Amino acid sequence: MGAILSKRAYNFNAGPAALPLEVLERAQAEFVEFRESGMSIMEMSHRGAIYESVHNEAQERLLSLLGNPEGYKVLFVQGGASTQFAMIPMNLISSGQVGSYVMTGSWADKALKEAKLVGEAHVAASSEDKKFLAIPELGSIKPADNAAYLHITSNETIEGTQYAEYPDTGSLPLIADMSSDILSRSFDVSKFGLIYAGAQKNLGPSGVTVVIAKEELIAKSPANIPTILRYDTHYKNNSLYNTPPSFSVYMVNEVLKWIEEQGGLAGIESKNRDKSGLLYDHIDGSDGFYRGVAEAGSRSIMNVTFRMQSEELEKQFVKAAEQEGFIGLKGHRSVGGLRASIYNAVPYESVKALSDFMKHFRQTQG
Repeated sequence: MGAILSKRAYNFNAGPAALPLEVLERAQAEFVEFRESGMSIMEMSHRGAIYESVHNEAQERLLSLLGNPEGYKVLFVQGGASTQFAMIPMNLISSGQVGSYVMTGSWADKALKEAKLVGEAHVAASSEDKKFLAIPELGSIKPADNAAYLHITSNETIEGTQYAEYPDTGSLPLIADMSSDILSRSFDVSKFGLIYAGAQKNLGPSGVTVVIAKEELIAKSPANIPTILRYDTHYKNNSLYNTPPSFSVYMVNEVLKWIEEQGGLAGIESKNRDKSGLLYDHIDGSDGFYRGVAEAGSRSIMNVTFRMQSEELEKQFVKAAEQEGFIGLKGHRSVGGLRASIYNAVPYESVKALSDFMKHFRQTQG
């Protein structure tokens, strides 16, 4: 354990991102032999009883953390959120319908572009006029009359914005890309028709994508879609139609156990608000040395984006931070600036160390 601890970086990567140390250590202990089987979980058949029990346990544990909503099914699929951008319109837009999308930044834009390749897509609201640095007012979101669903991106990792509340769409299915903030806070699952998330930010390692959906949306897919891209294929086969990313699913189950140990979503949310509050308070109290990018009411508790007076100073900051063991603080190449991704597994101690470093850097430069 000491050997691992001595090398742990302050990991602020945007994804793949930090995993809980406790989970990594448990996985290390079980890596070579899982449950006295004489094999690693990566070596065993996905049709076998041992793997299947882990697979089912992860699905049940995820729904349990979300309050066991009735009529929802968890799928484990591959291809990341990027594949979901295409699967959603392929499976859910019927003839004469459109997919309605709220444009909030880089990831919403990717989802919209994929939908346009597959069928008709419509922009229900956009914050482009604010350079995507705010989430549109919920009252301004107007789905098309012939919308099959309304799609939102819950958290934009690049701009650092997040929905404080979710729109109420009534009987129209609300679909959310929650790749970067799933299980970071409590929310009402029953508002959503379908939620999807690449695991590599808050749920586990890359390789598995989680879909949580109302069963009626995924129980029957159009017959002309390739088999592997049909939701009903995965629904009817309990996500075991083809070989699942078994080690990633095992890791998701371990991360879900860890979230339970943190007090579930309420406990995790409290920790996340403490972490993001510490950084935003420091940024806002720096007399303009650091400047928050996202508008106050739309700030993400997962991705804290900020700027400094010049790009040259930002480069100096990143370089000095790396020398002190801080990883991943450079903003996305499309927008520049600085970004601290503080997903569930980033400990408060790492965020406190960053805040202290920011204070020290400001004193030396100021």
